[in-house]
Parts: sequence; structure tokens; C-alpha cells
Amino acid sequence: MTDLYAVVGNPIAHSRSPWIHAQFSRQTGQDMVYEAILAPLGEFAPTVADFRGRGGRGMNVTVPFKLEACALANRLTPRAKAAQAVNTLVFDGEGVLGDNTDGVGLVRDIRTNLGFPIAGKRVLLMGAGGAASGVILPLLEQGPRTLLIANRTRQKAHALQQRFSCHGNVISGDYEDIGGESFDLVINATSASLAGELPPLTAGIFSTGAMAYDMVYGGTGTPFLDFARQHGASRQIDGAGMLVEQAAESFLVWRGVRPETGRIIDRLRAAP
Repeated sequence: MTDLYAVVGNPIAHSRSPWIHAQFSRQTGQDMVYEAILAPLGEFAPTVADFRGRGGRGMNVTVPFKLEACALANRLTPRAKAAQAVNTLVFDGEGVLGDNTDGVGLVRDIRTNLGFPIAGKRVLLMGAGGAASGVILPLLEQGPRTLLIANRTRQKAHALQQRFSCHGNVISGDYEDIGGESFDLVINATSASLAGELPPLTAGIFSTGAMAYDMVYGGTGTPFLDFARQHGASRQIDGAGMLVEQAAESFLVWRGVRPETGRIIDRLRAAP
């Protein structure tokens, strides 16, 4: 029988994950189908239960359910436990395994696809929600000189600093605290771009040769990337590569094979 997988979120109609996984399954010869599911707010667990009842083998989880997915899983991988957020579910005879492939996807895109080494760099991560917490440990494993977590609510950023400080040099604060500082890599993990908004950044935040990376993929420029272009960032990158790479890692978890991603990223960026 054809194996069933899905991505669940709210909203979900914009998701390119079904297209990406269709490319993966065709490329690797896997007998599977992948669909998109809209879960009403407050009904994440029943939506997952219904999918499992239809024979679903695994799910990707997107906004706003990554924390609920973490609570739903009865087992967590080490990276999901560190993130306290889940974007990949595996349904098996032992129940529900929760994993987080976001950080691996981000780092693989930055290091491998874009050729930008993170080791020794000053990194600014904007945001303190599930998207940010999912990428902190993989970023720290690359050995940056420092990782500063900035958030409108300083206490949320400080909580992440406390959780991850044993893994590397982590600093936290609000946006006023980063005034006068410059960074080699600035990552937007906030939801501001989804709303067409810009985090309260100041000029001079980008060092010479800096990369600006927006985890949002929308096929067009975001306010953050436009700001970066106008204020000296040498490279402005959207989240298309991360989207494909985290999907490839989920595919590996589910199917035991890693698909080739380069051409799929190119096709995704070229799509209207």
C-alpha cells in the first residue's frame, strides 16, 4: 500500500511541502503520497488522531502547532528535546516520536548550499518562539564566536539563553540592547515577515560581508531582506533552501534515504 504523509498547520494553503515531497518521492522511487491538512485552532490533537486513523505514517508540523506537537509526542529525539518544539512526527508501534529538523535544514542551507561558514562568526538570531528555539543548538554546534538572541520581550530571549548557554556563548536582550552592535550573520526567526512587518532594527547592524537570512519563504522579498539590502548586507537570502533542507531531513527520518536538494531549491525559487 502507498504510505501516507502530510503537513499540518493553520494556515496551510500556501504550503509548498506537498510539491517538495512529491519531487523527493519521485527522485528516490518511494511509494508514498503527501498532503496538506488545515487544523482548526484548538483542534490539533484530534486532527492528528484522524490522520493516524487513516493510516498516516508521519507528519510535518508548521505554524502554529510546533509546541502542541512537542506535547503530543510520547518520545522526543535529542534535538527536539533541546528545542522543546517539534516539526516532524513519526507514528509507529511505540506511539508518536517527535523530531525537529528545522535547525539541521537551516545550517545545511547556510553552510553547504550557500558556502557561508558559521564558525567564528557573530550571529544575531531575532525571535524567541518555536522557530528560534529549533535552530539554536544546531547553530551553536557550528562554533560561532557568539550568538545573540534578540526579542521584543527580553524575558523570552533570556529564557532561551539560560537553556542553551551550556552549549556555547549565548547572549540575550531586546532590540535596544543590540544598538551599535554589528553581526556577520543576521537570522530573522520572527513572524514579522508573514505580516509584512520589520523587526525594530537599526542601521549598522550588518558587518562587512554580512549575510541576512529570513526563515520565511514567500517567493518575493520580505521587509527584512529589503532593509538588509539597503543597509549593507552583502547577501540577502530567503528561507527556500531551509524549507527544502528541513523537508529532506524529515524525509530521511521517515524513509531512510536523503534526497538530492539542489535542483529542487532552484526550481522552487524559479516558480512564480
